[in-house]
Amino acid sequence: MKILAIGDIVGTAATDFVSSRLWGLRSTLGVDFVIANGENAWDIKGIRREQAQALLDGGVDVITTGNHVWGQRDIYSFLDDDSRIIRPANFPGRTPGSGYTVVEALGYRILCMNAQGTALMEPLDSPFEAVDKILEREAGNYDLSILDFHAEATSEKIAMGYYLDGRVNIVFGTHTHVQTSDAKVLPGGTGYITDIGMTGPEDGVLGAAAGPVLEKFLTHMPTRFSVAQGEVHLWGAIFDLDTSSGKVRSVECIRI
Repeated sequence: MKILAIGDIVGTAATDFVSSRLWGLRSTLGVDFVIANGENAWDIKGIRREQAQALLDGGVDVITTGNHVWGQRDIYSFLDDDSRIIRPANFPGRTPGSGYTVVEALGYRILCMNAQGTALMEPLDSPFEAVDKILEREAGNYDLSILDFHAEATSEKIAMGYYLDGRVNIVFGTHTHVQTSDAKVLPGGTGYITDIGMTGPEDGVLGAAAGPVLEKFLTHMPTRFSVAQGEVHLWGAIFDLDTSSGKVRSVECIRI
């Protein structure tokens, strides 16, 4: 089974890029399942119902998010209404939505999880314990498992990969918007990469227009960011998974 993980989608142009081309890409790349981080799909911060539905209709099987998930209020009810979009599991239980979902592909039940790092980020519950609780709660209810670990510190992401090696089939990082060069299969058979990158306009700063970002760095004054202009590219990774053993054969980074 080939699973495509798409890096943080930034802005409506990137949302349109993915939703209009993904079904064709799935066929061209031979991909059986797609998971994408959509927390910035609406104008830098947040995702609206409209963008979420477009991505799901366009070929994304599960949308993950992160610290910007609460940026647009109309997504709150959608998180409760549609199990195909999830938020980090280590947010308080009273927040909308769920931190995981189980969906089917090729007859296999795929457990998709989302967790947020705490190093250099919000002081949420331990993401390690949050994932452990999901695995324990859903034991016997899934065949394959994936984690999108939305975190700032590379050390925390790498630690999570080794912590789950052999217990979760695929662990990939999001949030920093820059793809790392450490895609690999860990000793226990888990496919891993520290960050799968960003899907959006590459001419700015992590998807944002460079001018306001520079102003922020130079003045430390409040600044309104906007999505950068220019050509959109999709960054991500394809995990080739042996369903009989549960081990990943290879991890291939892509840029389209």
